[in-house]
Amino acid sequence: MAKEFTDEDDALLAELGVDVEKKKAAKLTPREERIIAGFEEIQRFVDEHGRPPRHGEDNDIFERIYAVRLDQLRKLEEAQTLLVTIDHQGILRIESSSDDEEELDDDELLAELGIEASTSDISELKHVRSSSEKKAAEEIANREKCEDFKKFKPLFDQVKRELDSSVRITRVIRKGAGFLKTDIKEGEYFILGGQTLYVAEMGEEIEAPNGESDARLRIIYSNGTESNLLQRSLQRALYKDDTSRRISEPNAGPLFSDEREDDDLETGTIYVLRSQSDHPEIDKNREVLHKIGVTGGGVSKRIAGAADQSTYLLADVEVVATYKLHNINRTKLENLLHKIFAPARWDIEIKDRFGKPVHPREWFLVPLQAIDEAVERIKDGSIRHVRYNPDTAQFVGNAGSN
Repeated sequence: MAKEFTDEDDALLAELGVDVEKKKAAKLTPREERIIAGFEEIQRFVDEHGRPPRHGEDNDIFERIYAVRLDQLRKLEEAQTLLVTIDHQGILRIESSSDDEEELDDDELLAELGIEASTSDISELKHVRSSSEKKAAEEIANREKCEDFKKFKPLFDQVKRELDSSVRITRVIRKGAGFLKTDIKEGEYFILGGQTLYVAEMGEEIEAPNGESDARLRIIYSNGTESNLLQRSLQRALYKDDTSRRISEPNAGPLFSDEREDDDLETGTIYVLRSQSDHPEIDKNREVLHKIGVTGGGVSKRIAGAADQSTYLLADVEVVATYKLHNINRTKLENLLHKIFAPARWDIEIKDRFGKPVHPREWFLVPLQAIDEAVERIKDGSIRHVRYNPDTAQFVGNAGSN
């Protein structure tokens, strides 16, 4: 490493007529360092592919991110000045290939570069992340580019179509409401952090440090990335995300026969609700207390004004599951569901808005997975051979009963 000149060295050079004006190396600001680091990622892409990154849904997520970043760097005068000496590939001089670039304001532009907008007061804190956000960021950072995403993309496209057409449905995931680690299986789809994920592979069963069984999973995300998580790690992540959901298998078909009766509906929805009341008894049983009903219209319309209706326990409600059905008799189906879970009907008296005592009849102390099973058994006809046991929260053989 070259040694720095001392004052004595400078004096000697001055005697020889050499210009010894000292030039202090400019220190980069954190902002400038991040601009350079972001540009170097684009340079590596160009070295690898022989061209600048391009926009387009057919390109992988990382190339699209680099393309957006490069567009913004070309617009930012500060970046042009900073990067001109290291742009040995001439990337900044190549015109953008996108004809439909979004016009971004300064803050949005800096956000695309991963840079926080400057503030007028240096003491002002800009988006200090919580520990949960940091953990989420770390989990995302551990994801890698899925090199064979092309073979998985058609699966995600199909799932989206099936959700749009109600062939599949999504169900809220709640800790303590029946979602188990063993429910995470190869071929299952979930929604986590706004991304659809697919369990592509499940490794051999291993023993975790706590003595329980576990397995390593290959998880593919709809944004073209993947990660290798343990079964229990994915379960924890799904629990922590309030918006996480499980995507059902495709609907096997019409709930009942194709023979239409006069009072049949072409479509209908079974809905499962959870009360948000702060009543002590409701709070104590909240995870297993559900209202089960059937409607031919929209569920959101059905529950509008719930807080004013005794049938909804005079409180707002949360939709925790829906099941889209075809060619059904709505009244018969609702009566059947209520008959199935009659042993678990919740017996409570509340007073309505006028102080009159009422006994809501559509609330049941039953876990969500039991409702799932009941719907499946109604579909395949096996419901006639079993009955619901509220003590074990399971369906058991129905000896001698119809």
